[in-house]
Amino acid sequence: MKAPYFVTHLLKDLRLEWRSKDAINSMLFFALLVVVLFSLAFDPTRESSRQIAGGILCVATMFASVSALNQAWARELRHQVLDAQRMTPAPAASLFLGKVLANFLFVTVVELILAPVFIIFYNLHALGNGWLLALVLPLGTWALVANGTFFAALSIRTRNRELLLPLILFPLFIPALLAMVLGASAILTGESDPGLWIKLLAGYDVIYTTICLLLFEIVLHAE
Repeated sequence: MKAPYFVTHLLKDLRLEWRSKDAINSMLFFALLVVVLFSLAFDPTRESSRQIAGGILCVATMFASVSALNQAWARELRHQVLDAQRMTPAPAASLFLGKVLANFLFVTVVELILAPVFIIFYNLHALGNGWLLALVLPLGTWALVANGTFFAALSIRTRNRELLLPLILFPLFIPALLAMVLGASAILTGESDPGLWIKLLAGYDVIYTTICLLLFEIVLHAE
């Protein structure tokens, strides 16, 4: 039985990353640097560390992901791979979905590695329902990589794509970032119910993923 087109694209990106490890290594180095610097700037034994840890994790992930998102499409420009993909009968949405899933897995791996580092450096333990972080972080990560993959493709042929991507992505990601930070902080501090922020993230993901899927064919075939 033939695998769906998006699975083919996903497996291809996973094989490339397994061989090079460029995206994960660059993200992990940057994110760890941010975590260590903030741990030195703040006293991790204070109660305030629990309130800021969620924000630091989300912001570190956001900035670290930009390099991986740019590299994802830069690979397709080599040897005219992107031009070849335009000529295939596969729908453009399958290419986009494969890229998003690959980037989502890369960022998730970095977050899983960062989790014990946060626990050690910030003396963290969740006062709320800690298992809800398994909803907040993936939903926020999906919002980041879905938009990031779309806008990285939109800016791939521009001269300053490394600068253009964050300028476009970050303003649109602000609602999801706020929901992600406030939801994580609510879980860590136990002071409020994160249900509203989880619902906001889920709605954001559905809306923006649908828009990106519908518009990606135009972006893929644009010159």
